Amino acid sequence: MNAPTDLSPAASQAATLRAEAAIEPDPVHAGEVKKEAQVIAIYGKGGIGKSFTLANLSYMMAQQGKRVLLIGCDPKFGGRSCPTIIETSSRKKLAGEQVQIGDVCFKRDGVFAMELGGPEVGRGCGGRGIIHGFELLEKLGFHQWDFDYVLLDFLGDVVCGGFGLPIARDMCQKVIVVGSNDLQSLYVANNVCSAVEYFRKLGGNVGVAGMVVNKDDGTGEAAAFAKAAGIPVLAAIPQDDDIRRKSANYEIIGTVDSQWGALFQALGVQVAEAPPLRPKPLTHEELLGLFKGEAVGRGVVLDPATMEDMCGAEVITKPSLEVVYEGA
Repeated sequence: MNAPTDLSPAASQAATLRAEAAIEPDPVHAGEVKKEAQVIAIYGKGGIGKSFTLANLSYMMAQQGKRVLLIGCDPKFGGRSCPTIIETSSRKKLAGEQVQIGDVCFKRDGVFAMELGGPEVGRGCGGRGIIHGFELLEKLGFHQWDFDYVLLDFLGDVVCGGFGLPIARDMCQKVIVVGSNDLQSLYVANNVCSAVEYFRKLGGNVGVAGMVVNKDDGTGEAAAFAKAAGIPVLAAIPQDDDIRRKSANYEIIGTVDSQWGALFQALGVQVAEAPPLRPKPLTHEELLGLFKGEAVGRGVVLDPATMEDMCGAEVITKPSLEVVYEGA
């Protein structure tokens, strides 16, 4: 559907975004995965450390001579963002120009990086932005690119079709979840496992390679979740003040000469070799069972509300005036 031509440029662009957001994704691809590169999607709760983990992992892989493409949604190296695919595409479209590789893909220390981006706050669907971004990548020859690893760093949960796109369309072979020893991050990790299982039932091929436990304080809930879901723990990044400070400043710690180098070297091996497994999502009660009852309110009883509660006063029940006919 084309946007009306008698609108202002801003209104026309908004109408175009609304039209794009209304388009449903393609059906799930159920065929055999044929990509030679390992395409790996990383999911987890917002702020859990996905970008930190991926920036350091990709940097370590590049140092080991691997060709790595990192596709994300936010800054990775030194806090510097690439021009996003969404914004660049919109600008080029308004100018009547084609997007070229050099407009959206940039290199730093051997890592190729792209940022999908998304619509401005309150002006569109972030999931639809991801769909649009991947459609553009396909036009730019995504399936012919020669990389050892393509790492996809997406936002938060997989309740939206756009964020679940790599799983739904078999655009990756495996998923890695990043979590920590708290209920919220494991709730999201469980939802990711549920999404993978859902699309496997529809004929998809994507599996979960495992979990990275970030900010690990040793309490063990994340490891217990991984065991219950039938996936391995690929690495445990400790809750450490040195890591906290450096990650807050977007510093790379995944270097060969760093005290954390061995950790990311081992993670690189695990990420490369871990097979895509079919996870076993937990029920909500099973998830709560990983934690102490007082910590997650497992013993809380929900008391049904009454009409008196809703009205804040006693409710007078009036007889119904409805006429009921016998045999009706």
